[in-house]
Amino acid sequence: METGVKPNRRLPDDDLSKTRRRPPGRRIPGEEGIWVLIFGDLAVFAFIFGVYMYYRGAEPEVFMDAQRSLNQNFGAFNTVLLLVSSLLVVLAVHTVRTSNRRMAKFFLAGALLCGLGFSAIKFVEYGQKFADGIFPTTNSFFMYYFVLTGLHFFHVLIGMGVLLALIALSVKGELTDRHFSFFEGGACFWHMVDLLWIILFPLVYLVK
Repeated sequence: METGVKPNRRLPDDDLSKTRRRPPGRRIPGEEGIWVLIFGDLAVFAFIFGVYMYYRGAEPEVFMDAQRSLNQNFGAFNTVLLLVSSLLVVLAVHTVRTSNRRMAKFFLAGALLCGLGFSAIKFVEYGQKFADGIFPTTNSFFMYYFVLTGLHFFHVLIGMGVLLALIALSVKGELTDRHFSFFEGGACFWHMVDLLWIILFPLVYLVK
């Protein structure tokens, strides 16, 4: 009886489920390349967070006055949306590991709707700022506000594209080990987007 699965061997749902219940040969989910991308993104954001905190310390009054104009309700609701979306992605990965893979597309669709909700709120928030005459050139705080939230929003848009790819993958009749690694990697990328917002929201919207 075979004890392993060739990288490109196609498996029906039941066989894939049995394979995934065996102890995996690798220690991390997804392909190694996705973790290079994730840690690279985290390093870039960590650097920008550090620069933001440095200039916040140099201009505390400017940053505190500007921060009061932010709508914390928008930020809090977007936090809830991304947390719910991450939970749905976790459930989708779990269903792909089991024989009930047909449910994965519904969980992923829910996560995608959360991403669309996040995007809609961000457009409203930016629209209000522009209507009030607030732009990245207004002061140092708003320069970093637009850079940080805009860069994160760009990652949300990429993440939604990844979720669409995962939905298409979840409805395939057969999956290979490579498909499943891509599925795990895509889920990890979306969790990174969620993690970045969990750090960014209190740092920009709440911390005094």
